[in-house]
Amino acid sequence: MAERPPHRLPRVTIAFDSAGAGPPLVLLHGTGSRRAVWDPVIAAVSRERRTLALDLPGFGASPPEAFEPGIEGYVARLASWFADQGLDRPHVAGNSMGGGIALELARARLVASATAISPVGFWTRRELRFAQRSVAASRAIGGLIRPAVPAITRSAVGRTMLFGQMRARPWRMPASEAVAELEAFVDAPWVGPTLQAFGRYRFHDGEELRGVPVTVAWGTRDALLIPRQAIRARRMLPWARHVALRACGHLPFHDDPEAVAAVLLAGSG
Repeated sequence: MAERPPHRLPRVTIAFDSAGAGPPLVLLHGTGSRRAVWDPVIAAVSRERRTLALDLPGFGASPPEAFEPGIEGYVARLASWFADQGLDRPHVAGNSMGGGIALELARARLVASATAISPVGFWTRRELRFAQRSVAASRAIGGLIRPAVPAITRSAVGRTMLFGQMRARPWRMPASEAVAELEAFVDAPWVGPTLQAFGRYRFHDGEELRGVPVTVAWGTRDALLIPRQAIRARRMLPWARHVALRACGHLPFHDDPEAVAAVLLAGSG
């Protein structure tokens, strides 16, 4: 009797979009977000970089995987993904949770440069609790009002009501994108686990990142990770390049796509 071939689990893959040509620049989103958050800047950046925008495991089209979704787990998973894609120390940029991951990839010497936009890890205990509760509450509310979201987002006022904490100019979002973003936020299985795991993360020992070009950018109207955290980032990374994104929120991509694209290109230059 012939032996059955061994059962093989399907290979888990990370969903991503690639655009442009040039030095590779990997783009990492934050908790509850997805790769499409980078869309407003892709056209400008991909003229000079090969951009690879990822859905991190547990978000967007990338399913959860068998690791704890904290800094260490994501760094290890991305190191493996870089190897799978043939990327030898690519440039990396991240927002919020993705910004913290970008800085730790720099610490691990896995990237050629790191750009962190409003990164996690520079918070006080009180600021951390505020951020955690804000995200959890927004997700709960989003789930409750989900059937009405298409109607709410048709107006600039409605988009401002829903996304005002995350963006300084939420009315600039197209209505269809606003609906897709809220649905992805509500549906992402790893929002809760990442909030818990990243609650144990604090950025430390900035000198260990020396030798890797680092840029830290912060929206001056960030209402989630408030801008005084940028002051701590300057103190802990005094040798890095620090940029204030004027009149931008926590997710600055629609607020000022030209300014964000300029930060990404300069940081990965």
